Parts: sequence; structure tokens; C-alpha cells
Amino acid sequence: MKADEKIRLFGLSHAALERELDSVESSLGIDLGRVEPDDKDEDYYPQFDQALRQEAAEMSKHYEVFYCLEASIRKLVAETLEAQHGKSWWNATVSQPIRDNAQGNMQRELDSGVTIRSEHEIDYTTFGELGEIVRNNWTSFGAIFSSQKAFTKIMTSLNTLRGPIAHCCPLAEDEVLRLRLTVKDWFRLME
Repeated sequence: MKADEKIRLFGLSHAALERELDSVESSLGIDLGRVEPDDKDEDYYPQFDQALRQEAAEMSKHYEVFYCLEASIRKLVAETLEAQHGKSWWNATVSQPIRDNAQGNMQRELDSGVTIRSEHEIDYTTFGELGEIVRNNWTSFGAIFSSQKAFTKIMTSLNTLRGPIAHCCPLAEDEVLRLRLTVKDWFRLME
């Protein structure tokens, strides 16, 4: 495993460890002092129902794990393809439908008048499209992931779990466990 891959794996492992420490703090009702208190917007936050605020706090942990995982996958894909195909990797390795969708997403964001999230096209792909990019360029990723079939299974599971996290729905207890196991599977896939 290359040094940069080890560093990425370390970062992802750190995020998983942070998640486990969050779980310990929550289950024991203690604060280990690792995180500074949130600065909530006191003008509006208290107006939300307490149960909803508690649900949001619980879901934020899962969002944080998935945010780190998805961002690291995007970075891994971009860095791997750029290392092997050069600066023009996007046009050389990504299918036209995915490029068109990303361009459309970029244009919609630009037309909305908000600050654009990124200058990189890969940041405008869907999570499912990330998996498709890797599968379509498996020769570039075969040394990183131990099995293409396992990669597809794990990405499909992550994409399914991503839905409720990204769209403000609570995860059932079984799905929380499934998320933890799937993230562990992701790390194992890269060993």
C-alpha cells in the first residue's frame, strides 16, 4: 500500500474512532472534552421542538461519518485518476452522461446565485456515479480495492444508507449498525 493510501486509510480510521468515542460519550452520558460546544443560532434553534433537536443531534453523528467517508472517496477517485491519466483525467476517464450530469449540476448552482461549492466536477457527481467512475476505471483502482464485486456491494449499501442521512430522516437502530458495519467493510476493502 502506498504512503498516500495509508494516510487516507489513517484519516478514515480516525473518523471511525471519533464516531466510536461519540457513542461511548452518549451511552455513558459523559463529556470527554474532545469537542467544543456547538454555537447554535439562539434566535431560531430554541423554537424547534426538543424531540426534533435531539433527533438532529443524534443524526449529526451519522452525517459526520458519511461526510468524511464521501469526501475521502471523492478525493481518492480524483487523485488516483489524475496520477494515472494526468490533469485531463475527467474528460479522459469519466463517461459522457456523468460529465453531462455534473455540468448540469454546476450550471444550476451557478444560476441560483449561491456560492459554488467547488470548482471540481467530481464534487457535482452523485454518490452512485462515484461508484460507476471507479467500476469503469477498475484497472486504475484494482490495486487499491481487494475485490470489484465487494466494492460494488459496499458502495450500493452505502448509497442506500446515505438516503436517510442526506434527507433528514432518522436511521433505525438496525441501519445505524448496518452503517457502522459497512464503514468497517469499506476500510477492510482497502487493506
